[in-house]
Amino acid sequence: MTLQHYDIFKQDCLINGEWVGTADRLDVTNPATGDVIASVPKLDAKAVHQAIDYAEEAFKSWRKVTPSKRGDIVRKWYDLIIEHTDELATIMTTEQGKPLAEAKGEIAYAASYIKWFAEEAMRINGEILPAGTENTHIRVSRDPIGVCAAITPWNFPAAMIARKAAPALAAGCSMIVKPASQTPLTALALGELAIQAGIPKGVLQIVTGKASDIGDALCENAKVRKLTFTGSTEIGSQLMAKCAPDVKKLSLELGGNAPFIVFDDADVDLAVEGLMAGKFRNAGQTCISPNRVYVQSSVLEEFQTKLADKVAALKVGNGLHDGVNIGPLIDKAGADKVAEHVEDALSHGALLLTGGKRLEQGDNWYAPTVLTRVPADAKCTSEETFGPVVPLIPFDTEEQVIEYANDTPFGLAAYFFSDNLHRAQRVVDAIESGMVGINTGAISAANAPFGGVKASGIGREGAHIGIEEYLEMKYQCYGIKAASE
Repeated sequence: MTLQHYDIFKQDCLINGEWVGTADRLDVTNPATGDVIASVPKLDAKAVHQAIDYAEEAFKSWRKVTPSKRGDIVRKWYDLIIEHTDELATIMTTEQGKPLAEAKGEIAYAASYIKWFAEEAMRINGEILPAGTENTHIRVSRDPIGVCAAITPWNFPAAMIARKAAPALAAGCSMIVKPASQTPLTALALGELAIQAGIPKGVLQIVTGKASDIGDALCENAKVRKLTFTGSTEIGSQLMAKCAPDVKKLSLELGGNAPFIVFDDADVDLAVEGLMAGKFRNAGQTCISPNRVYVQSSVLEEFQTKLADKVAALKVGNGLHDGVNIGPLIDKAGADKVAEHVEDALSHGALLLTGGKRLEQGDNWYAPTVLTRVPADAKCTSEETFGPVVPLIPFDTEEQVIEYANDTPFGLAAYFFSDNLHRAQRVVDAIESGMVGINTGAISAANAPFGGVKASGIGREGAHIGIEEYLEMKYQCYGIKAASE
């Protein structure tokens, strides 16, 4: 069955509750085969500004809908997503490349955020504070911020939308989503399910086109009061500057360079499993993927032998085929960067344990790779590889590895393995990261705050704080006349 046979498959933009196309279009290709699988509209700035006008009008009524009713509608969206998991996952794998089982896992993960924030709609609370003077009362309320815009990446086409759109809608905001041009089809399918769930026209809109044109329109329009973006630090910084003139509220989830530390008191088998889970998901194309793997010298030999055996056994192929563990990189540029990092590390004296080569499937393919004794001046230690490469870097002391781990402008995620409680707490205290996994390589959850420090971003997604990103606090001070007056 082709994608065109799915009722939720769409190739036009969702604007004000209607599917809108244009003559000027962008092709969407399957990274595993290179085949063109669809085309989507290439909207101009005028069309984006019109969508913003619709969003502003929709916000006026959506914000007045009771939290209970908003939550019910968002929950219905969740139900429909779960019901259509197989179709959504197939669309995702075809346009993005990740294995089908992994795509189904992402749909469940995305849906968990929608369910969570459907329930959070009922937990937007105000406060009554002690008065500072006689005959005054102080109240604090939280109101939806208004029209919001989300610019989302290609590596998680469903989850990144759910983490942004669900809290916005639950809070009473309207939302315009600009998905990545490589993976717009999952977003459009989610839009169709939003219509079926009863989300009113204009409350959720999905626009496609050239990223810079749409991004500029969203940033320059003063009716957009909040911008949320997941992507590179370079682009996030540019968007931040463009949002400065009218001081938009921002949430930025940006680049990472996650350290993964294995101490000599760790369970080595558990650490290998944790690294496999964290590193090779989505072929290493995740912002929280372990990028620098530090292993204490006394356990390096054992760790690298066990890891290399598992990595060599991974099955690489088309994500729609049975038994595949890893699909292609998103495009040739992504594979080129992986090849560059591997060649650079080898030229600086690193040793190759497995992989280290392009695959015959085509330009987007690279073998899962393990390098050991990688020197500190290799590119893969300072730049985010975003691919299936593990650079093993030996260290001797706890103090030394903390210095290594923090020697980066980024601070999104970090991981370490140790069975020593005292060491674990020392490392948690010392490491500069918004999220830390201790004896686990899987840290993402809807009820946990996702986000980083330093150049890795601003704000948090998920948890109870995730909906606060779409609310404004309003302080009210009442002067109360005395009865005698």
